[in-house]
Amino acid sequence: MRTDGAPGGPYDLRHHGDAEVRDDGAALVDLAVNVRSGTPPVWLRERIAGSLGALAAYPDGRAARAAVAARHGLPVERVLLTAGAAEAFVLLARALEVRRPVVVHPQFTEPEMALRDAGHTVGRMLLREEDGFRLDPAAVPEDADLVVIGNPTNPTSVLHPAGTVARLARTGRTLVVDEAFMDAVPGEREALAGRTDVPGLVVLRSLTKTWGLAGLRIGYVLAGPETVERLARAQPLWPVSAPALVAAEACVAPRALAEAAHAAHRAAADRAHLVAGLEEFAPEGVRVAGPAEGPFVLVRMTRAAAVRRQLRVLGYAVRRGDTFPGLDEEWMRIAVRDRATVNGFLQALDRALTLVRG
Repeated sequence: MRTDGAPGGPYDLRHHGDAEVRDDGAALVDLAVNVRSGTPPVWLRERIAGSLGALAAYPDGRAARAAVAARHGLPVERVLLTAGAAEAFVLLARALEVRRPVVVHPQFTEPEMALRDAGHTVGRMLLREEDGFRLDPAAVPEDADLVVIGNPTNPTSVLHPAGTVARLARTGRTLVVDEAFMDAVPGEREALAGRTDVPGLVVLRSLTKTWGLAGLRIGYVLAGPETVERLARAQPLWPVSAPALVAAEACVAPRALAEAAHAAHRAAADRAHLVAGLEEFAPEGVRVAGPAEGPFVLVRMTRAAAVRRQLRVLGYAVRRGDTFPGLDEEWMRIAVRDRATVNGFLQALDRALTLVRG
């Protein structure tokens, strides 16, 4: 584990998984984007469609905000609704007075990009493969006044213990924990959402991954009232659309939470099937980072870029890994899908490895 006061460097921080399935990739089987397949469910589409008749009215987020607060057992003053978690990163970068921000990598690159766009010099703490991409809180510089970490972390799929993450908290430090994929973890174990005893804690949640709402843009921030107020002042008027507010309220209702919990258990079983299949290629140098706990896995192999290109020819899109600080061209991220899709992918991977071996 090392700290890097890195410039933007060779990494394309603006590259995201959706780039793999645009244009010529639109017809590929998508294992690049971490949105649960088969979503949004019919009942949620119907709820969103039912809101369209009221589009003439300005959005009123009070009911959705109260529903999110109740879901986490918090007062509404600790909740801010946002146009996806990505907006929250921009608000944090622009609204908070930060001197030395540090981002724990490899992870989702948008937090660092938002900080850089806001004029901040960003330090990187790079977790290492040989440590299992595990966090050592003591390795974070003591004078860092903003620390960003994902849990479970994209792309490593590592689920850090809540107690370990909480040890990053300090008086005078803002600790941002991106829990965009926590609802894909059975029981949401290791979640910090809802905690009020961790100083400076800011938890970000997304409703776009589990519910297939990436095109609608809905997420939220859980933080102290002063932080929420400061972030809210940086938002434009009516930042979240009326259909997104309806979706937020629906996705934190008891029925939806039960469905998400079931989906998390199913994804865990599908992930185990994917990992077992990938481990069959160990003699060919394929290694799975882990143990994986998110709805995706990080894989290392020699000539991964060439394998990824062959997979595209064979009809499958996966996420390149070399845009994540701390990784290189030998890495790729693969989204968890149902067993039939995984089986087809594993057959294609076998063929791709053969073709690359030549």
